[in-house]
Amino acid sequence: MSAETPLKDLPKVDPTLKGQLEGFSAVNLKKTETEEKIHLPNREDVEAEKKVQAHLQAVEGFNTAQLKHANTQEKIVLPAQEDIETEKGQQALRQGIEGFDHAALKKAQTTEKNTLPTKEMIEEEKKA
Repeated sequence: MSAETPLKDLPKVDPTLKGQLEGFSAVNLKKTETEEKIHLPNREDVEAEKKVQAHLQAVEGFNTAQLKHANTQEKIVLPAQEDIETEKGQQALRQGIEGFDHAALKKAQTTEKNTLPTKEMIEEEKKA
């Protein structure tokens, strides 16, 4: 701050924080080794960057007047007779499934036949 700023305009510090700041001692700090991690590019990095830059310049500076005109020929390939027949069969099957009339089905009664063993069968099983 400049020397021209009046004392009354300076920010106020909380008294508890002020007491902690005044009682601070650097002796209580833990010793730590600082390790600077500066990664300088190696030769491969520089060469790769140069290749990228050269490629970008080649693309940006490309002269479209050097291109030759090309005529495009569209070739229409019609499906074979076998393919047409299989597709017709698949369409007929789909229409048959989609247009199936459930009302034409007959009502069926399901009866469960569960025969119980006779006394003779039970006795034979006990003997065995």
